[in-house]
Amino acid sequence: MTAYEKPTLETPEVEVVLAEYFGSNVIGVTPLEGGNLSAVFSFSVFDKEYVIKFNELEGSFETERFISDLLTTQGIPFPSCLGLGKYKSFNYLISEKISGLPLASCSPEQLRQLIPEVIQLLTRMNHVDLGRTHGYGFINSSGNGTYNSWREHVLAVNAEDQAGTFWEGWYSLFKTSCLEKDVFDECYNRLLASTTYNEPHRYFIHGDFQQFNMLSDGQRITGIIDTNSKYGDFLVDLATLDWHLKKLDVIKEYQNYQQQVGISIPYFKERIIGAKYYNGLIGLRFYAKMGWNDAYFGLREELLRLAN
Repeated sequence: MTAYEKPTLETPEVEVVLAEYFGSNVIGVTPLEGGNLSAVFSFSVFDKEYVIKFNELEGSFETERFISDLLTTQGIPFPSCLGLGKYKSFNYLISEKISGLPLASCSPEQLRQLIPEVIQLLTRMNHVDLGRTHGYGFINSSGNGTYNSWREHVLAVNAEDQAGTFWEGWYSLFKTSCLEKDVFDECYNRLLASTTYNEPHRYFIHGDFQQFNMLSDGQRITGIIDTNSKYGDFLVDLATLDWHLKKLDVIKEYQNYQQQVGISIPYFKERIIGAKYYNGLIGLRFYAKMGWNDAYFGLREELLRLAN
């Protein structure tokens, strides 16, 4: 299995797509950094800024449109979706552009000052009203979870056969990359043992809640972008944030805030460990597939050290 490469498009191609949608009013089409799975460009129409994303993952943008509606109607600062379409083999999504730079570009001091707001926003997002949706795991284009239980989702995302998805043929990574079968199996068995504690909980999970997917003007958080959304235990998002911002003790900050607003989290320790294994197994495979060996070995050590 070769490392995944996101779509490559030239600016003139993007201008053709946008001209069909907006007419001749588009200016300043510019490729943006970031995004592991999509090619992303910004542009302006009548002084208002927008973003267009391209990828080849079927159904992902229909889901993003659902997520956009779910969050924006409940006051979460997420990009509003304007429309979807196809260009050659690519799907595209056009949405408003939220002002600000990724939190990753903030100074350490700015980041430290923004953490309380990050945690408040995470809490609000995790507790949005899910309406009549049902199911667990990845949110599909109809807005429901793909599986009947969290455990079923965990089994599916780690199964060998994942034809037609980003992970098709991933078992070949055991032979062609740094991914180690014995390490994966050990962590997987620990994950299954921990999953019992995560299973009863069904909330909205962003799925990639880290400093490249939050925007800020340096003073406040201006928005959240790029979900890999699912339904399940919201501590999955906290585990992601903790992994990416290790030095800021976000778990302690988070627990203090939950206590302050009166949210009780039973079996917190067991659930955060289950969340870390869940994220960690996805991370190990992703780093191996992308060829990011240093990141792989750093995560590997952290997972093997986790108390079960």
